[in-house]
Amino acid sequence: MSEYDIAIVGAGAAGLAAAIAAGEATSESRLRIAIIEGARTPGAKILVSGGGRCNVTNQVVSPEDFWGGPHPTIRRVLGAFDVPRTIEWFKKLGVRLKLEPDGKYFPVTNDAQTVLDALLGRVATLGIKLIPGTRVISVEPLTNHFKIGLSKGSPIHADRVIIATGGLALPKSGSDGAGISMLRSLGHTIVPTTPALAPLILGKSSDLGGRFSEFSGVSMDVRLRLRRNRQVTAELTGALLFTHFGVSGPVAMNLSRHWLRAKLEDERAALHVTMGSPTLSSSEAADQWLIEQSAKHPRQHLATILATLFPERFAKALATELGDVRTLAHLTREDRLRLAGMLSDLPLPVTGTRDYSHAEATAGGVDLHEIDPRTMQSRKIPGLYLCGEILDVDGRIGGFNFQWAWSSGHVAGWAAAERD
Repeated sequence: MSEYDIAIVGAGAAGLAAAIAAGEATSESRLRIAIIEGARTPGAKILVSGGGRCNVTNQVVSPEDFWGGPHPTIRRVLGAFDVPRTIEWFKKLGVRLKLEPDGKYFPVTNDAQTVLDALLGRVATLGIKLIPGTRVISVEPLTNHFKIGLSKGSPIHADRVIIATGGLALPKSGSDGAGISMLRSLGHTIVPTTPALAPLILGKSSDLGGRFSEFSGVSMDVRLRLRRNRQVTAELTGALLFTHFGVSGPVAMNLSRHWLRAKLEDERAALHVTMGSPTLSSSEAADQWLIEQSAKHPRQHLATILATLFPERFAKALATELGDVRTLAHLTREDRLRLAGMLSDLPLPVTGTRDYSHAEATAGGVDLHEIDPRTMQSRKIPGLYLCGEILDVDGRIGGFNFQWAWSSGHVAGWAAAERD
């Protein structure tokens, strides 16, 4: 007889959600559930998310906010435990959420510890055993149960296993890819992994885009385009932050996964990233805007006009690219066309991204085709369930990856509890 009905590997967001869902699924008899966590203190990734505030979810979450596996599968999982149910669930846990103007939900305390304490508190109330500081080194499917090898002590046995070990992002939190390696050895197909939601590294040069360190600390709304062999393959808008090594901020971090996936697919592909005003979709639109501004404000200083699009420090640098041109009236047609190009598509010399230790998520993971979206059960190994970041699903910044963790964790937990 197994010691546990359900063993959950990983006590991050998805693992804790799965444990609670399993613990709450049956009212007649309490299941024997254990969570095995490699770190001494669980939930490290929850505590550092959202600048320590924990961006729990978003007002609107759809499959289009995610990349990786097929959207119909993602839609089914998200629909099984959607945003309203997530908000209500946290309310029952004692965590009230507040909606901010950008659509993000945070705890009203503005403290991620509130979220983690509530999750761990519910785990304890349900009588779920938490085994911290112990790594799972193997999961062996036997005839009617699983044998789970541990880094210390004797192996344990469980009727069902839920793997929620995360990807490779923020390895200090315990996400070191061990779960992915384990599932590969069990026969699952692993979509090659790369960092996702990581800052972009720029190469230094005399060009404006290569002088990024001059603007360190400057933030602005932009549109970023990624071209692969001259074809636009990704176009995103949002806030960008200049840093001493390149650019960060939501739009740069969202673009990072597209840049890395393109490199993964073809190391020799010619990749180009450009930055422009989100209100000027093309050089033609930018040129028309400059013509209109020249007619309205011919004596206005060029930097002053450009400051309506970008922060003053960047606007001044942009204006100096045209040499002695001071006012709109001094713009020649050649100057205007050159400036229009910079307003819509200023080259950013991206050379790479920060590594996993600076990434907020992992792209790639277990192929979603090998998971039943109704239950999160492996199509290869009955009784084995997967949830969270270990799967080939990664969302954009804004609480989307947490929503995937809550949704997939609940589906896995419910299904594992009902499989008797």
